[in-house]
Amino acid sequence: MGSTDAVAAIQTAFTTDQILLPGNDLYEKRNGSYLSQLEGDIKPACIFQPRTKEEVSQFVKLIKPFVGDGKVAFAIRGCGNMPAPGCANIEGGITLDLGLLTELSLGENTVSVGAGVPWAAVNETVQDAGRGVTGGRAGKGGIGGLALAGGLSFFSSREGFICDNVFSFEIVLASGEIVNASAKENSDLWKALKGGSNNFGIVTKFELLTFKQGPFWGGNIYYFPPSFPSQIDALVNELQKPDADPETHLMVSIGYAAQFGGSACMNTVYYTKEGVEDPPVLKPFTAIEPQIPQLNSLKTITLTEAAAGQDAGVSLQTRCAYMNLSVKADAATLKAASDIYTAAFEPIKDAAGLICSLTFQPYAVSLLEQSVAKGGNSLGLLPRDGAVVSVLLLTYWGSKDDDERIIAAFKGALEKIRVVAQENGTLRDHVYLNYSFNFQDPISSYGEENKRSLQEVSKKYDPEGLFQKGVPGGFKLF
Repeated sequence: MGSTDAVAAIQTAFTTDQILLPGNDLYEKRNGSYLSQLEGDIKPACIFQPRTKEEVSQFVKLIKPFVGDGKVAFAIRGCGNMPAPGCANIEGGITLDLGLLTELSLGENTVSVGAGVPWAAVNETVQDAGRGVTGGRAGKGGIGGLALAGGLSFFSSREGFICDNVFSFEIVLASGEIVNASAKENSDLWKALKGGSNNFGIVTKFELLTFKQGPFWGGNIYYFPPSFPSQIDALVNELQKPDADPETHLMVSIGYAAQFGGSACMNTVYYTKEGVEDPPVLKPFTAIEPQIPQLNSLKTITLTEAAAGQDAGVSLQTRCAYMNLSVKADAATLKAASDIYTAAFEPIKDAAGLICSLTFQPYAVSLLEQSVAKGGNSLGLLPRDGAVVSVLLLTYWGSKDDDERIIAAFKGALEKIRVVAQENGTLRDHVYLNYSFNFQDPISSYGEENKRSLQEVSKKYDPEGLFQKGVPGGFKLF
């Protein structure tokens, strides 16, 4: 891509320390700091780091003619934790790195968060004030990829998706204009951004709702694999209760790690109501045997401690792939998915550094009700259709030589799970954008009406298609 002229224009307009070029140690360090090294393998011609929203606006105005002439394209990066290759980096183009936008301030009922702030800092700020926020479960992750894709939190069953809790977005449009989008101002854009990803502009700041919150009960429980069917039954039973408790957060996983030479199961369970230890609603999970008690971590913890615990389970700067689909809360389908997953990793167990898992994450009806109550989003999930279970295939590995066979193995497994769910009448259309791989189309999974609405908002706020043509990475509308 002929990006030389665009890079030269950036060098003229901004200071040298904001511009990272290939061969520079800071360039190599920053480009190697993505969650997935599949992103770090991509080499932009330039990484530009604005310090203010005004500099983001200036960048958009500067780059737009070069994009229009077909000379350059760009990517938008926050903290770099969204795993799909190319979603936040671009080969031979310009990566707009928002990592220096670190404003963080607490209001009366909200917290304002710059696009480069990690969740750990947000959690600490609200926790010190006796509050909580519907934010990322891993402290090292950032806000942009999650809040623009949906986003799951420890508090989601009670509060909704992360995107449902964005009171307002500060966004730089394709014109360079800086506007706010909220329920009262540019409300169509506000709703579109709640699931619409990087398709409408560059979000520089998020104002998030907060709530009173103290320490809560939870952690991880490890089990031997024979207990996994019982865990699936417990999950489905909880989701199908007419009075399912909105204070629960549940994740049910089975995983394999090459360095340990075997599989184990892990449930991540939390009960977010203050002052309740070992709640009865979690007994169907905490009482399952056989367990590995020396690994269990259930206790009363703070929000920052809970997020740090999730960080411990995330492999950074290694090769990784996420892919997913959604099903109804049906035990037979989930057990079939487990069998398919187990068969899929057998032929690739010799891959260096292989860690893989199958995780079931529920979207309780209470979560979906909060989405409606807080103004709606673009995800196409309605409470009347019942609880949803996200089926996530997550894989880490060490060598580029294994990329093709590992991705193919789990892509094939995902398709087999889809076929089984379709045959069982339990397949849901929704594909979670933040857990999607490049072959998936999460935007279309929102439904025709929602996709058409997103396209209309794009045409209104970006009539020339800067963020469709000029930002090719991620999941597009057209």
